Amino acid sequence: MSIFVEMAEIDFNYGKGFTFSKHIEKDVSDFERVFGVFKELLTHTSGDIEEAFEWLNTLDAEYNIFNDHYKLENFEEDLKNRGYIKEDIDPDQLKSGSGKGKGKNILTAKLESALRDYALNQIFGKLKKSGLGNHTTKKVGVGDERDGENRTYQFGDDLSTVNMTESLKNAQINNGISDLRLTENDLIVEETKHKAQMSTVLMIDISHSMILYGEDRITPAKKVAMALVELIHRKYPKDSIDIIVFGNEAWPIKVKDLPYLKVGPFHTNTVAGLELAMDILRRKRNTNKQIFMITDGKPSCIKLPSGEFYKNSNGLDDMIVSKCLNKAAQARKLKIPITTFMIAQDPYLRQFVELFTAQNQGKAFLTGLSGLGEMIFEDYEKNRTKRI
Repeated sequence: MSIFVEMAEIDFNYGKGFTFSKHIEKDVSDFERVFGVFKELLTHTSGDIEEAFEWLNTLDAEYNIFNDHYKLENFEEDLKNRGYIKEDIDPDQLKSGSGKGKGKNILTAKLESALRDYALNQIFGKLKKSGLGNHTTKKVGVGDERDGENRTYQFGDDLSTVNMTESLKNAQINNGISDLRLTENDLIVEETKHKAQMSTVLMIDISHSMILYGEDRITPAKKVAMALVELIHRKYPKDSIDIIVFGNEAWPIKVKDLPYLKVGPFHTNTVAGLELAMDILRRKRNTNKQIFMITDGKPSCIKLPSGEFYKNSNGLDDMIVSKCLNKAAQARKLKIPITTFMIAQDPYLRQFVELFTAQNQGKAFLTGLSGLGEMIFEDYEKNRTKRI
């Protein structure tokens, strides 16, 4: 009986929980429906519009992407009218008067931006733009990010940090209701945290192994790069990010060129990538600097003083590894942590990264392609602390 009474006294809130209803598809236009598929295909085809169109036709045969009222020709026309693609007409052809000026379709800056936005939404979800765009640090001081901790007002504190609610409570306790007045001794301020800027270099491996063994590793890497760039521009506009690629050599690429990124018949010259990354970061004035490296293989190439390339894909080459470890130590002296994201289960890669990370005192993650974006973003957020 007592058990029954106790249960009867429990307040079961039946208003909480999940409510299930029949799924109703959103009413989207034919263009928006096809455009989503098209953006995914463009990332895989490295910005080749004609190849993406061919894939649309192939997919249409199986999944009925188009219909009697909306065909590929209509979609292509919509892309042009909306400013996503344009014809690149050869000037020589126009001068000679040959042909009708029909050129090759190319991406516009609007579509390049749409691809970055698409990658951002895929990997990080929809994020609202932050006007401040800064990050907090663990160092308490003058800033504009509220900490939640309170303390007594001190001369020189910014009056905008005064917590009026707590200050009035103090005044009531100290002076009473009948003689309520606010004095300097009653003031309570909220602690704020410094906001600092971060300079990041993202290194992307474009060696041939990034498309070997039936696994496309370069497309997820491109998506992560586009998403990270878009995220930083929206949420942390004061931060900087540079993208470099490395194969036999290393070179910087512009953000707008990310969709067109392809792998090549290259080995992995990690040393060249690190040299370029540190050279870029040396020119940055920010206190916080870091390198993110996405790779699927051990270093297998270095450039000799003679200009020739020394390559060795068998195991871990002592000379190549030694050069890499020297660069890791150099980065540590410059207070540049290196975070390595390994996207393949290569035992030689893991062995190398253990040595490399110990030398730099950075971090390393073994991650699948599907979780790469989330892991990079989480590490980016954690690393954005001002080193004092």
